[in-house]
Amino acid sequence: MPIIEMVMPKMGESVMEGTILKWLKKVGDKIEQDEPVLEVATDKVDTEIPATHAGILTQILAQDGEVIPIGKVIAIIDTQSNGSNIIKETPISVTEKIDTQNLAQIEQTIANATQTANGHQNEAKSVDDNRFYSPLVMNIAKQEKISMAELSTIKGSGQENRVTKNDIFAYIKSRGNTSSLAPILTTITENKPTHITPTQVITPTQSQASAVGVSYSGAADIIEMDRMRKMIAQRMVESVQTSPHVTTFVEVDVTHIVLWRNKIKDSFKKREGENITFTPIFIEAIAKALRDFPLVNSSVEGDKIIVKKDINIGMAAALPSGNLIVPVIKNADQMNLLGLTKKVNDLAGRARANKLQPDELSGGTYSMSNIGSFGNEMGTPIIMQPQVAILAFGAIKKKPAVIETATGDVIAIRHLMFISHSYDHRIIDGALGGSFGRKVADYLEAFDINREI
Repeated sequence: MPIIEMVMPKMGESVMEGTILKWLKKVGDKIEQDEPVLEVATDKVDTEIPATHAGILTQILAQDGEVIPIGKVIAIIDTQSNGSNIIKETPISVTEKIDTQNLAQIEQTIANATQTANGHQNEAKSVDDNRFYSPLVMNIAKQEKISMAELSTIKGSGQENRVTKNDIFAYIKSRGNTSSLAPILTTITENKPTHITPTQVITPTQSQASAVGVSYSGAADIIEMDRMRKMIAQRMVESVQTSPHVTTFVEVDVTHIVLWRNKIKDSFKKREGENITFTPIFIEAIAKALRDFPLVNSSVEGDKIIVKKDINIGMAAALPSGNLIVPVIKNADQMNLLGLTKKVNDLAGRARANKLQPDELSGGTYSMSNIGSFGNEMGTPIIMQPQVAILAFGAIKKKPAVIETATGDVIAIRHLMFISHSYDHRIIDGALGGSFGRKVADYLEAFDINREI
């Protein structure tokens, strides 16, 4: 069909709406597929949204500043248009607008506006009520405890003096670490009230209150968390508060996998131009086990269990900054080992270069973490909500092990590894959680040493 509806795309886990910052194209413009059409902000990221198809932009159905739910139509693209289907807005008089609306709706709108105005009557007079702030900027301001009065003093470099994320980050940097020092300053001012003016009083939040009593026996550095670290901290606390975590451990003999990789890694690098790691082999085993135990590939919504048909595996990746990001391999069970290797290398490389797209960070149904790359033998990973389980792979080490042979038991040097399976005890009991971990181990131990890739 020549007429295409462009909708607000999904831009991350738990993101249900986006705010339109600016249209980069206008009605009547010719656009190419994947060409940026508008800028959208969420509480996690500001990003450009590309066109889903090439054609003529014939209608814009959402304006700058509007908050649009995920999946709602925001524009119409005519892929075979010569410009004749362009719909232009026709100005109408105020009288015509009023006549076309229900009087009760108008009265309700006025009442809502009055209530909103009353709710903000105590804000400082310096606040610019006409300036738009994106959800991302508002979220950063909330985390940094920047009031609306203070926010209004920040000079914006965006369209119509809009404050961008770079503007607010620059302001926070120039402001120094006063937010981190708030608990300490509070303690000092409580001891010297005669030197305090009303605007200097600092009230610690509940999370800061516990820090007031902390004493330092020596020199210490105060490090302000960056935005990503604050987000990770929040997500981890929410996960532990939501899911009762249980972790089981299985020791796996991965000798065949190690010997196979050592045998083919040089020829693979020469042929494909990239390395083959253990990660795609681990993901392949997880995908097979999820088909065997579909309840592990689920989420919880109230008193309902949502069993996912797609197997989308998130792989935790450490960034150079020390933070963590989890790109998702969609439909991992439908890829062969070569395809998984290519996908793992691509996502890991672009994650380190900060070039992942929002869609590549959403939609995960199960996650894994390779803690062995840091020399750790085992761990207790925290579940990525709203998933219900996560698997961590420890370091592979040579150890003596008892091997059964046709002529009796022998002690041999084997390559052994622990896997740690954390699961949500609300819906996964020990039998299922333990059986899943054991099944992953079985698939790894049954790896064909003569396999071709």
